[in-house]
Amino acid sequence: MTEWCGWPVVDDVASWESVQQTLTDAELSDGLPLVPPTRRRLEAMTAGLSGCSESLGMMPPLFGEITPDAVAYQCVIAGCLPAELPVVLAAAAATLEPDFNLLGIATTTGTAAVALCVHGPVARRLGMNAGTNCLGPGNRANASIGRALQLCLRNIGGARAETGDMATMGQPGKYTFCFAERDDGPFPTLTARRGLGADASAITVMGVSGTAEMLPADGEGATPEAILSPIVSAMRAGIVMSGSHRKNERGEQVVLLPLEIVEKIARHDGWDLPRVQRYLFDGGLLDGGQGVASAPDAIHPILTGGAGYKMTYLPIWGGGSQTVTRAL
Repeated sequence: MTEWCGWPVVDDVASWESVQQTLTDAELSDGLPLVPPTRRRLEAMTAGLSGCSESLGMMPPLFGEITPDAVAYQCVIAGCLPAELPVVLAAAAATLEPDFNLLGIATTTGTAAVALCVHGPVARRLGMNAGTNCLGPGNRANASIGRALQLCLRNIGGARAETGDMATMGQPGKYTFCFAERDDGPFPTLTARRGLGADASAITVMGVSGTAEMLPADGEGATPEAILSPIVSAMRAGIVMSGSHRKNERGEQVVLLPLEIVEKIARHDGWDLPRVQRYLFDGGLLDGGQGVASAPDAIHPILTGGAGYKMTYLPIWGGGSQTVTRAL
């Protein structure tokens, strides 16, 4: 048996059962079946790339080296296509930004996980789901790209249970947590807000503690206030539940909004994105004048999902993490 970055490369004729056992013995498995990492698949994943052994940094908590070759291995066993490698590679590198605090996210006893949002033409080209059930099963690209990033954290970074990952409970997002942003709404995309362009191909990594469903106060939300008030309540509760209320500083907030909700808000005069952010910020002021975020524009509504009025709150990990967006 040969190796790739120190990990096993299996023969094309090896049985499925023996491959799974080999990868499990090498501590490469997340518990779900893995695609056999054959030489043919690995070379196809990296075809046309240069600098495949070039280091992009050391990934906490055990500080394995991120290289295109190492990330390609995770992409193969996760079920990615070669065109998806640049997305996973960019996301893995983005988690190394100091303010993202991957060391804390990877080693906390809390439920923090790395969520990935993909923006712009690349998401459409890869067939990613930004519609119905965008956080759930059924789309190979979402599932495989997200899983490959989680395998990077595990197999390159060393975030394995009781070794680097000390989560008391963990969460299902540690298998895969990946979705795409829609670009067909009345509010600017996240990439536009961050100066990359309205339809830029990019990725955003977020250290989140889970998901929480929210519904407008009157069911369908006749007014912007009725739509947004549950978000305020959720963010205030998230601050308390995460223990962040004990801290003087605040970071960011992320909420996922479906198109119907955003269009309903925008139909009311003056309710543009800055006003939405200001309403959420002012409504979320806590005792002592502290907000649920550091500033109104640190609250990030992201347009995604299918039909309906359900919204999703992604509480940023209470230990402290900043979202990171990078162009592709």
